Amino acid sequence: MKGYILDYINENEYRKLERALKKYNMLAYKKLNFEYYPDLRNGKFVGELIETNKKEHTKKYELRLPSDKMFAQVHGEVKLIYTVYEKEGTVILEKITPEHILIEGHNSELHTYKGIMISSSDAMKDKFKIDLLNKLQGK
Repeated sequence: MKGYILDYINENEYRKLERALKKYNMLAYKKLNFEYYPDLRNGKFVGELIETNKKEHTKKYELRLPSDKMFAQVHGEVKLIYTVYEKEGTVILEKITPEHILIEGHNSELHTYKGIMISSSDAMKDKFKIDLLNKLQGK
């Protein structure tokens, strides 16, 4: 198989997201570094194809990373967004979502409420979501 090079749109911002992911979701970080990055380098594109550009010969993928179910319900799924440039043999790593909580976690220490990370800026909103989801689940 053809070997692909991993590159970034904005390496500094991407690395911030990656470090926050390492700190707050080690399972997703390990899967990303030891399973998904090697697959991408080897030309095995995992995840869901969300966009194809035939003119530029690019394909954009969205890869769901493993995360806590409650975290995903409160903040959104943890996903890697990347674009494959087939002609150049390059994979551009664009971002890891949910960006808002990961960037906030990189900038300052996040607090937890009932075992789930909460945003400092939207603490009441996050606590409300957690309480509501717990009530819906009968906890």
